[in-house]
Amino acid sequence: MTTLYNTDILRLAATVPFQQRLDSPMASVEKRSPICGSRVTIDVNLDEEGRVGALGMLVRACALGQASSALLAEHVIGRTPEEIAAASDALAAWLAGGETPPDWPRLELFTPALPHSARHASIRLAFEAAAEAAAQAATHRREFAG
Repeated sequence: MTTLYNTDILRLAATVPFQQRLDSPMASVEKRSPICGSRVTIDVNLDEEGRVGALGMLVRACALGQASSALLAEHVIGRTPEEIAAASDALAAWLAGGETPPDWPRLELFTPALPHSARHASIRLAFEAAAEAAAQAATHRREFAG
């Protein structure tokens, strides 16, 4: 059996980038896990092409939530709101018993957490907040563009 809080997860948790809020985000969303109290706030700005151009985060989470936030942050710049929503949905489906890890770099690191359903909410927080924030930013962008 693989250890839930393994060295890779703990290293990743210690390297969360973008640990500063944006001054004027297009959208900001906070998600909280009711089970453990982990909290992740995501600020998003989209660029002219509708892709994530800037990210700010406030992560107050367990090691799993921090590691998931780090993986999100490492690969979210340049993604569309639709791509982020698809990754968030795929992550939730995989954690709920799906067979294939989401198409997002290194999420397979969370394989040891699959049997621990109480930990899934923490892993999903950053992805859910980013998907919601990116969708809100896209709506905001469309409203002010036209």
